[in-house]
Amino acid sequence: MEGLRKRQKQAHINPEEQLKAALKQETKIEKAEVRIKFQDVEGNQLAEEIMIDSTASKMDLNKLIDQIIGAEEKQIYQFYLDDKEVRTSIKEALDKAMKTNKNIKSETIIPLTYKPEAMFRIRPITRASSTLEGHSEAILSVAFSPDGKSLASGSGDTTVRIWDLLTETPLETCVGHKHWVLFVSYSPDCKKIASGGMDHAIFVWNAEDGKQIGKPLKGHKNFVTSISWQPMISSYESRHMASSSKDQSVRVWDTNNSTCLKIFTSHTASVTKVLWGGEGLIYSASQDRTIKVWDFDSGSMTQELKGHAHWVNTLALSTDYVLRTGCYDHTQKEFEDSKQMQKYAIERYEKIKDPQGERLVSGSDDLTMYMWQPKQGNKHMARLSGHQGLINMVTFSPDGFYLASASFDKSIKLWDGRSGKFLTSFRGHVQSVYQIAWSADSRLIVSGSKDSTLKVWDIEKRKLMFDLPGHADEIYAVDWSPDGEKVASGSKDRMLRIWRN
Repeated sequence: MEGLRKRQKQAHINPEEQLKAALKQETKIEKAEVRIKFQDVEGNQLAEEIMIDSTASKMDLNKLIDQIIGAEEKQIYQFYLDDKEVRTSIKEALDKAMKTNKNIKSETIIPLTYKPEAMFRIRPITRASSTLEGHSEAILSVAFSPDGKSLASGSGDTTVRIWDLLTETPLETCVGHKHWVLFVSYSPDCKKIASGGMDHAIFVWNAEDGKQIGKPLKGHKNFVTSISWQPMISSYESRHMASSSKDQSVRVWDTNNSTCLKIFTSHTASVTKVLWGGEGLIYSASQDRTIKVWDFDSGSMTQELKGHAHWVNTLALSTDYVLRTGCYDHTQKEFEDSKQMQKYAIERYEKIKDPQGERLVSGSDDLTMYMWQPKQGNKHMARLSGHQGLINMVTFSPDGFYLASASFDKSIKLWDGRSGKFLTSFRGHVQSVYQIAWSADSRLIVSGSKDSTLKVWDIEKRKLMFDLPGHADEIYAVDWSPDGEKVASGSKDRMLRIWRN
């Protein structure tokens, strides 16, 4: 110490300050503790605030949550601090959060959001396992069945094709349309496929043998723009479906006897998208800049959602994925009858639904999106802006935690699925992004673009994983199978490609 004072004197430095600095360097800082509170994704606090070592790892946090909840079955959780995932320790996540958010300080109570992690993990697709020829014009729509065992495609050649995914060969060709097929959709029980297009008609096909079921559904006076089936949670029959059209109307059909049950006609321009929700409501978006909410039972309009300054192109529900897949998930349960299937579909829906009601997001040519909760009223929850081109598609992750949007500005943007807060942009495509699809575990996104490539994005690391060239022209249609094993892409090059790990 005497040597230190001597050097200070020689350097004409204030000995008091120098001594403090030396002692600070010599003293090891003890382990710091922080106060945390656990909250679920809806913001509900789990327990009283807890003092915990700042070096606590994700595993430590998991053990703590298990103790608090007292769950019989072990569950792995993900933890987020200010939208950033805690991957190693609280300290590391806190340091990152403090750099971007001045309101977060180590002395305050730190809110940690927890959510159950998917019990299974989807492997990213890395290669094209086959190129399926057969269509003679551009492929405009592809859809996997809810159980992931079969695939349908609709094309400009007026046909719908059903493909065998075990052999990756064509199973059936469905002939009946007189013009481009713009949309194909499986019923929740996997037994029917509905297709609509530019000939104003909707056909229903048997998903096993490709034979037409009943008469064509006729009534629309213009293109059929989208189709949405009544979810399994509302009916185990897979009987009813809704369709939207350029003729400004939405129609509800009974596919068992090929009749139109209801016509909704309040829109004053082309209806671009229809969705059948889990609360008995049907949502329609239109080029008249509005979204309308219809009650299926009464046939009346319950809400009109206004805010967009240009055409509304697309809609997504926070429960879309679980409504689409119904009783089918990674556990591959066997069911005795359709009532048992419905019961399990309801269980899956109850786990993911928001007590405040389904969240709806609309994307528009005005470069913005709005997040709504129609059950709570017609005022939007959030306005999501940042895209520099029209928004072509929006879709919630299967767990409802994230929202992704695809735009003609060549980017995909990731948002918080609860609040609408912007999280990150994925850039890599050199042309407009047409379609995006989520993996069943909510960890990956695949995107198809005008630049003829597919790209796979990692949500946790927020970066590009794989660039998948192969198509010779624009990719119009993309879907990820619910079992997570396959991605299908349809292109202007008339080829359907199946991609696997």
